[in-house]
Parts: sequence; C-alpha cells; structure tokens
Amino acid sequence: MNASSLSSLLQRFFTDRLLKQMGASSQTVSSYRDTFRLLFQFAADQIGREPSKLHMEELDVSFLEKFLEHLEIKRHNCARTRNNRLSALKAFFRYVSFTEPALAMHCQRILVIPSKRYEHGPVEFLTEEETAALIAAPDPRTWIGRRDQTILLVAVQTGLRNSEITALRREDVEFGTGAHVRCQGKGRKMRCTPLRPDVVAMLKEWLSLRDDNPHDPVFPTTRGTRLSADALQRLITRHAVSASQSCPSLKEKTVTPHTLRHSAAMNLLQHGVDLSVIALWLGHESTETTQIYLHADMRLKEQALAHTTGSGLVPVRYRPSDPLLTFLESL
Repeated sequence: MNASSLSSLLQRFFTDRLLKQMGASSQTVSSYRDTFRLLFQFAADQIGREPSKLHMEELDVSFLEKFLEHLEIKRHNCARTRNNRLSALKAFFRYVSFTEPALAMHCQRILVIPSKRYEHGPVEFLTEEETAALIAAPDPRTWIGRRDQTILLVAVQTGLRNSEITALRREDVEFGTGAHVRCQGKGRKMRCTPLRPDVVAMLKEWLSLRDDNPHDPVFPTTRGTRLSADALQRLITRHAVSASQSCPSLKEKTVTPHTLRHSAAMNLLQHGVDLSVIALWLGHESTETTQIYLHADMRLKEQALAHTTGSGLVPVRYRPSDPLLTFLESL
C-alpha cells in the first residue's frame, strides 16, 4: 500500500461518497471534515508526518482508540462528541472496506470499536441574570467585541445550533415586518426563527458596519471568512469566564453554544410557550426530544406539586422479617 492511498481514498470518500452518491448536507461534510482535521493533527504529534504521507495501516484500532481518548482527556470532549467523531471515522472505513477489498479486515476491526455509553444528565441552561452578564461581557467599542455581543444575543434568543450560527449569511437575515433568520438544520430542513426588536436593532447596527454582500457570513472572522465551530466555542468560553467576575454563578457552569440553545428553550418554556412550538422553534423532529426541558425546570415541577393533595396516609418504614431480606435491604 503506497503512501498516497490514504489521501486518495479520503478525497474520494468526500467527493464521490458523501457529495455525489449520498448528497450529504454541508453540516455533515463540515462535521466529517473537522473529525479528520483533528485526527491528522493528532497523527502529526504522535507519528511526526504530514497527513498526505500517512499510511492507511497506521490508522489501526490501537491508534484510533488513542485518538478517541485524546478527544476526551486533552480536548475535554464529552462522550457524545466522542461518539460523533467515531461515527465519522466508521463511515470512512466502511467505504474503504467496500472499495478496497484488500483492506477489508483492517476496516472490520475498526468498525467494531464500540460507542461509549453515557448518562443523560440534567440540561444545563443560563438564568436571566447569567444571560445578561454573558451578553454584557464583550467590549462593544471594538469590532470583535461588537461581533461577539451580537452573536451571543442572537444565540440566546434564537436557540440556533453552533453550525447554524456560523453558517448564517447576510441573505438569511430578514428585517422589517416579521423579522427573522433562515437556517438549514438537521435533515436539511429549512426553518425561520423570529427576532425580537432588540435583536433586530443590534443586528442592523452590526451589519451596517460591513459590505452588503448577500453571500457573506453574518459573523465572519477578522479575515472575512466563516467562523469555525471551535472558534465560536472559544469565544463563548472566553466571555463566560469574563462574565463570571460579575456573576459568580457562571463559574459553576460549562457554557457552550448548546448551553445557549438550551437557555433559549427554557426561556420560551418559562414564558408559557407550548412544547410543540418550542420543538418547531428548535428544529426538533418531535416533541419527545423537547421533553428534556420539562425535566430541567424545577419551578415547573414545584408548581405541579402545589396542585396536588396529600394522601392522608401515615408513612411506615418497611421492615423485612427474613434475615436474607434484611441483608439485601441494608445494601
């Protein structure tokens, strides 16, 4: 197997398999691309060679498991993100197993790497005070500060995903009556999200500072290119740390783009918006996904408890009579 095989196979995977045969969405392509960027950065540190000079055989089970461990330990990725990266790798090696029979056994060993199980913890979201502190953290006197402040305000009001925010173009923003932003979410579903008057005002001011090219990203880098997912994560983390100086409760929370998405959903729920509407707002497939927000808000549960009545029964502690049952009860 020559050194160019990995390079040619990966290019064919993206151009032929994902784009031509599957017609994968831009979000899927971006996610897979980021996975291999991270893999090649890790390989450069571990093996000391450029991506185009790597051999397929070097990407074996042992190496990929070390890469997945690196994502969790060094990059602090959660198990869900780790599993998403693994899915991208498996998609590539599944393609290779069909197109290169000589590598079938090599690929099969990789395809049986298990996804990691994880607990579904409570949804983390920001309170109104924490949200206000976060939005106030950037310095609006600078170009970057004004951009970041606009991003944060749009994120906490619309609940757009990381990829949806970074993919926004000037032509996706509509002002005037029924002001909204358009985005393409999961499953290539287009949706429109309304904008509050204060968000409209800040977006108008921000966009007035830039050229009116409809295809330009709404939130570019200093070079005018589209923000990466990592760049958005970093700027949110940076401002969350800054905001924690005035709002200490933020020190106890890990603030990510998805935290802001959860915050938008919780704000809607707390203002009496029906779950079915929130599901449409967020682009969920069904309201079952949106049920997590009901479990996250203790105030809603406390209100429900207030409407219940006592049973009138006096609680009696269960006392097993059998010694074996007593032992089991003590565990």
